[in-house]
Amino acid sequence: MGKRRIWDFENLFIRHARDISQSLRRRGINEEAAADLTQDTFVRVLSSPPAEQGASPNPAGYLFRVARNLGIDHQRRQRLVTYVDLTPDDLATIVDPSPSPETIVYDRQRLALTQAALAELPARTRKAFELHRMDDMTIAAVAAELDLSVSRTWTLIRTAYEHIDARLTVSR
Repeated sequence: MGKRRIWDFENLFIRHARDISQSLRRRGINEEAAADLTQDTFVRVLSSPPAEQGASPNPAGYLFRVARNLGIDHQRRQRLVTYVDLTPDDLATIVDPSPSPETIVYDRQRLALTQAALAELPARTRKAFELHRMDDMTIAAVAAELDLSVSRTWTLIRTAYEHIDARLTVSR
């Protein structure tokens, strides 16, 4: 079993990433895909570096070979898939904006938990939270409404947020 060679990937990336990307571009791969494949090259080599190959390994050559192979795979996949350019209007007609049944159930559960958490709060804290969050009042306006200082109002609102968050976190 050959020893794994420890490569200086940061230095290799700095020195060769741009050249690898340009090499992929010369093979007909668009700029965005070439950038993705360049990163994939380094991830692939990082996660599974080659065994040491004799006295003079060539990390740059190995990186370019991996990138070339990834580029060939990419181009094969591209030939198998038919792409259609859609305008935003076309896309809007396809996308179903309604939430999934799972999302509806989850959101209803979280809403029930939030309502229960609000009911647990002291009246003044709940009122401050509701005015600020549901009536879109500023903290200063809430403070004036409740005849409290701005700092005390902020403390009440923050306490309400923390309480609701704690109740929702426990239910996860």
